[in-house]
Amino acid sequence: MPYMIISFSGAPGSGKSTIAQRLADKLGYARYYMGGLRREAARKRGLTLAEYNKLGEADPATDKEVDEYQAELGRKEKDFVIEGRTSWYFIPHSVKIYLDVSPEEGARRVFLSLKGKAKEERNEDDQLDSQEAVRESMESRVASDRIRYRKYYGIDDVYDHSHYDLCLDTTGFDQDQVFAQVWDFVSERLDKGKN
Repeated sequence: MPYMIISFSGAPGSGKSTIAQRLADKLGYARYYMGGLRREAARKRGLTLAEYNKLGEADPATDKEVDEYQAELGRKEKDFVIEGRTSWYFIPHSVKIYLDVSPEEGARRVFLSLKGKAKEERNEDDQLDSQEAVRESMESRVASDRIRYRKYYGIDDVYDHSHYDLCLDTTGFDQDQVFAQVWDFVSERLDKGKN
């Protein structure tokens, strides 16, 4: 029976984590979240994610550990969902999904999530006390991602849509609408037996 690895990436606030988890639950697959590993590594060093990313611009170890882990998953595991900026690159045989969102809407969503218990879990950045501050932090994060992945892996732009099999702009859609589109795409692949 064919197997399927599904990798998710996308813009901050696009709904990647929510949709990846829902898809994993529906398929009965394990889900691996690379951002969570990076956030935890930052926390252990007493850093925010923003500070950890900045450190990573000079220290490749901050990325390499997570990237080697996901490459290993791609070699050894079958039937899972993985979410990470470089998952498409390190697991090239995965079905690659990118979720996009306008910077304004992404910042609005993240700002709302930071009002709850997610603030501590996300470990984003200091002083994210307005939607504008969140947007600025997200722009810095995207810029840092581009610097690090170009420097360490020669990826011209990790956010380039051409790397992916499916790209969806989630800006005007709710979670159920986005999930329905993702599910239609994935279930068609499953029906065709494509790994």
